[in-house]
Amino acid sequence: MGLIFAAILACGAYFLFFEKKPVSVPYKTFYNEVSEGKISEATIFPDKINFKYAGGENVFSTENPDSPNLKEFLLLNNIQFKEEKDFSEIISTVLDVVFYVIFFAVIIFAFRKFISPNTFKTVRKTGVKFSDIVGMENLKKDMMQIADIMKNPATYKAKGIRMPKGILLEGAPGNGKTLFARALAGEAKVNFIPAKATDFESMFMAIGPAKVKLLFAKARHHTPCIVFIDEFDGIGTRRNYSGSAIETENTRIVTALLNELDGFTPHDRILVLAATNSRAALDEALIRPGRFDAKYTVPFPDLETREKLIEKYSAGKKSSCDIKLLAKNFNGFSCAQIESVINRAALIANQQNREEFSAQDIQEALKEI
Repeated sequence: MGLIFAAILACGAYFLFFEKKPVSVPYKTFYNEVSEGKISEATIFPDKINFKYAGGENVFSTENPDSPNLKEFLLLNNIQFKEEKDFSEIISTVLDVVFYVIFFAVIIFAFRKFISPNTFKTVRKTGVKFSDIVGMENLKKDMMQIADIMKNPATYKAKGIRMPKGILLEGAPGNGKTLFARALAGEAKVNFIPAKATDFESMFMAIGPAKVKLLFAKARHHTPCIVFIDEFDGIGTRRNYSGSAIETENTRIVTALLNELDGFTPHDRILVLAATNSRAALDEALIRPGRFDAKYTVPFPDLETREKLIEKYSAGKKSSCDIKLLAKNFNGFSCAQIESVINRAALIANQQNREEFSAQDIQEALKEI
């Protein structure tokens, strides 16, 4: 290692102190002697021109005027020349190459990250059935028919009945729209591909529409299947041609959804199930019949359903509360809210070293939601 370093120092010292430096001459002299045919060859550097006289070995140098006619002038006078880059220019070129390599590597990495084939997971078995859902019997009855069509498409086709392309579930947060979607896939025994509005958001333009295409390409590869899009109002809102970047991206996503839904045939065996909190916010072209053929409301649980939910969420917990009274007090509560209040009441009782939660604990829990 020491010998290599010494050799490098020796070479540097030779070029610095012993190499014969070219004799400098004015550019006017160089110009005249080129015209007179006295110069045989030249080497053009960014800041100078080295040259030799015909029949001579000594190297002379002059300033490079950086003229656009310099090369033509040398060629017209039969001067052999070549161009050389100095060290700083070589370094600059190398740095430019490194910059572009890193830049494009980052772009490729970003696109692979945001449009990865693994962005949307295919669930083979959801493990949920309609028997796991408390109440809402009418909605479950409608959904069971959809499940039967997915399991027996040929039977329904013979009757002239096609499977709906899309179903829209509307309801307040926490009432079980996602659970219904998973239960439908479980009853139909088909693949389930869940997605949500935030999956299509990106800092890069055009990533959202590309993800829509990726989602439905995966769905076609895993038929029969249910594509479930949660928070649908986050990507399917009415198109606004204001020209802003956000609105333009939203318009592209909606257009991509329209194209994918129109591209389905009855034989695809793909059902799009979308959940939204606000149907009024959705683009009318997106939810028209033929794209979303059925629209159901997932309601707040009624009195009977609330009683069953309280029994279910109280399982394993000790309570001194009257279930019927609690059910009346929970009027207008979603399923998730009921579960949260009961769980919080049990925690309050446990903090006070009591085995049973009481109506007072319920009141305390209600203040925290």
